[in-house]
This record gives sequence, C-alpha cells and structure tokens, in this order.
Amino acid sequence: MSSVHRYKRGAGLLAAASLVGALVGVLPAGTAFATTVSSGYDTASSTGSLGPAAPGDAISTSQMIARAQDWIDNAVPYSEVEGWEDGATGGPYRMDCSGFVSMAWGLPNSLVTSTLPSVATLTDKDISGDTGLRTGDALDYTADHVVLFDSWISQSAGSFYYDAEHTYGQVANRTEGNIYSSTLEGYSTSVFEALRYNHIAASHSSPLSMNPTGTNTAFIDSNGSVANDWVGSNGVWAGPALEGGSARDDSPVVEDAADDHVYFIEPNGDVANDWRDSTGAWTGPALIGGTARAGSGLAVSADGKIVVFVNTSGQVVNDWGTSTGWAGPAAIGGTARADSPIVINADRDHVFFIDTSGNVVNDWSSAGGWAGPAGTGGSARAGSGLATNAAGSLVAFVNSSGQVVNDWGTSTGWQGPALMGGTARADSPIVVDANDDHAFFIDTSGNVVNDWRNSSGTWTGPAGVGGTARAGSGLAADSAGNKVAFVDTSDYVANDWGTSTGWQGPALLGGYSR
Repeated sequence: MSSVHRYKRGAGLLAAASLVGALVGVLPAGTAFATTVSSGYDTASSTGSLGPAAPGDAISTSQMIARAQDWIDNAVPYSEVEGWEDGATGGPYRMDCSGFVSMAWGLPNSLVTSTLPSVATLTDKDISGDTGLRTGDALDYTADHVVLFDSWISQSAGSFYYDAEHTYGQVANRTEGNIYSSTLEGYSTSVFEALRYNHIAASHSSPLSMNPTGTNTAFIDSNGSVANDWVGSNGVWAGPALEGGSARDDSPVVEDAADDHVYFIEPNGDVANDWRDSTGAWTGPALIGGTARAGSGLAVSADGKIVVFVNTSGQVVNDWGTSTGWAGPAAIGGTARADSPIVINADRDHVFFIDTSGNVVNDWSSAGGWAGPAGTGGSARAGSGLATNAAGSLVAFVNSSGQVVNDWGTSTGWQGPALMGGTARADSPIVVDANDDHAFFIDTSGNVVNDWRNSSGTWTGPAGVGGTARAGSGLAADSAGNKVAFVDTSDYVANDWGTSTGWQGPALLGGYSR
C-alpha cells in the first residue's frame, strides 16, 4: 500500500472482519495457530517455522514463496488496519499489498510501497518486457500497489505468476500476469518497477547425482551447464565434460541407474533431459513435458521411465516414458510445500514429499494408478532434505528441531519418526544408500557426516566421512554407500570413499560447481 490507499473502506472492513472469523476455523492442518491483531501489526516479533531465523535475516527465494503460499493457503483477507500472525510465517504483518511483500521477505516491519525500495535494489524502472525478473522480486508501483513475482509460466511469451494481497473483499492468491500486457492489477504495467531484496541468501544450488556404481557424477558447472565427471578405464576420475543444456538456478540434477539419462529444469522452467546416443556420447537437451515451479524438486525412477516434479500450481506430477516417447505431465496426488524435495524409490511405487502443512507424505502406485497422499509420520522443518531407500520402506528427513530422523514401513503401516543421529545444517540434503544402512548429511559445522546401522540394526552416529561442504552443496552417494560426493568450500566437486580401514578423502573429482 501507499501511505494513503485509495479505497472505500467501510463496507470492505465489515466484510473482511466477517471473512476472518470464518477463515480461522478452517485453517490448513499444519498451521499451529493463526490470528488477526488490531494493534502492533506493523512490527514482526518472529518469522515462524518457515524462517528466516529472525526478522530481517537473510532469506532464500524458496522461503519467500513458501511464506507467500502460507497466506494463500490460509486465504488471508485484505486489510490495511489489521495484521496476520501464524505459526508458519510469524508476524504480525499488515494484511495489505505491501504487508504481504514484507511478510514474504521476512522483514522486521510491514513497509509501504514507497519504503520497500529502502531494503531492495532497483533492477528495472519499468517491468514492461523485462525477462530478467526473478522469483521473489517485488513489482512495485511506489505510489499505490505492489505484488510479488512468483515464477515464469513462459519466459519467452512473457507470462508469469505473481502472489499478492489485492484489495478489500479479496484474499491473498496467485494470479497470472504478462510483461507484454498493457496493464497489471488495473494499473499501467509501465508504472511498476522491479525490486530485488537486498538480503537474499545464496539461492543457487549445487546439486549432484551419482550413478549406482559410483562411476559417474552429474552436476551443474560454474556456468550453469549440465556436466559430468566419470571414472576412466584406468580407475581414475576424469572430466568434467558437458552433457548438454543449462539448468535453472534452483534446478536439481538426477541420473537414472543405467547412467544413460540425466534430468534437470531449464532456465525457463521446462523439464528436460540429456541422453547417451548409440555411441555413448551425450546428446540433448530435449523436453520431456511440463513446467516446474520455482524450488521444485525432481526425482527419477531407477529405470529412467518416471520423472516426478512439482508443477506451477504446486501439484506433484509425473512424466513417463513410452515406446513412442515421453507422455505427461499428469498429477499423481497432493500439493508440495514450496521448498519440498521429491524422492522416488527404485521400484517406482512410492513418491515422497513434504506437503503444504509440513507433513512428510507419500503417494503410492496401485493397480488403478497413483493413490495418495498419506502421511508417513512427522513434520519436516523448512529446508529439510528428504531421502528414501531402494525399497521405499524408509524415508529420512530433518524434524523441526534440526534432528535427522526417519519413518519406516511395516506390515501394519508406517512407524516413526525416530532419531537416527545428529543435527543437520539448514540447507543440508540427505542421502540414504540402497540398503538403508548409511545416511549421509551435512552437519551444523559444514562437515560431511553419516549415520549407520550397527550389528543389531540400530542407527548409530553421526561420524565424519571427510571434508567440509559449502553452503548450497548437493550430496550424492553410490548404491552401496561406499562413495559420497559433495561440493567443497572452494567450489570443487569432491568425494570421500570407504575402505576396509575407514573413510578416506576428500579428493577432487573434476571441475567447479556453480
């Protein structure tokens, strides 16, 4: 909002107050509490379970979108004279357009449209035709209105999603816009400027994927290109070499078990793959179907025939290979939290993710197709990693206290969560080997560590395997749990390896990760 927003307020306030009363009783299950406040609503005392750690601290773009999604899920109504506070986003934050952006950015105070530039960098004075907009940017008409850029629908066509509080009688929602349209939210598109928050945490990821034998590691290089290292005929790591294509800043990279397909998300959000031709050379990329939202996870079955991701509506979907090519995407069940990883087991009959309430859930394959989702047990903190074993009978994640835990399947259903051992860094992935007897993660000191099952089958650890991983580092292991790859603090792709006398390493594989 501007300091004076031009709307007729009387009837709108009564409608909004009635709407709030109705909404509080139907909040999403994961919202611990939610309330409106009529005083002190311009100053936030906390940032809730979605973070950042405290108001004004560095925040990732995926956290911004997760926070925006919380208000959308709760259908928070517009108000200039009240604030919203809940367990996910903390607060309170004023329930108008600029309060919404202040909330998404995790600011200490609810700013107004004319003061948001004080905490941001101007990237464009006119968003018309601006294809450089990024997730989490504020599109600000400083005299009157502001919205949050969510993600591209089609960058080439100029279409995008944005999140916003609009006006009295409406609730927070996600809407489509276009940089080539003459208007946005009823105003001339040319009056909106693009603002990028000054305190964004490193949002690029450094994903890694290793084949089951530990002889090939795919990653995204320092130029954003999809690349790989491999073990040569002399048993020594070689590379890197380009496989094909460029990946979006937040894109995972995943290989199939045969090491003949690698999947990633292109800069415009399209899901793509590279593949080996008849000579073994990498070819591509080519699209397989669908567009992934900002922060989407990506998972592939062992046979490379099913690829799972989150579409721009937040739905968990999949593409599948047929004798005539790729088909899809189609929904398999449920809506994922904005920062949720996606994992699929080797037998491709279980897909695990974190739902919008923070619960760890799964979809499963049945004779009639995909079913679910249903909870496996426990809630995952913001930024939690997620991993499963080959059978899909165990799922590991990070609980709200930062502890590494797991759920496990029995003949009577899912059990857990129970502690495995250790506390994970806020951005740590989790990797479980095929036999679920080793779980790798990054501890709060940045060390690459593992938990392991002792002779009685009980989880023990953690203990270091070797080396320190930089912020945003991916983590990958072979199926036996004898090799683990990560990105070190100098941006090199490195690995540790197990021997009969213990863990060795780290040693460099080849190349810089982004």
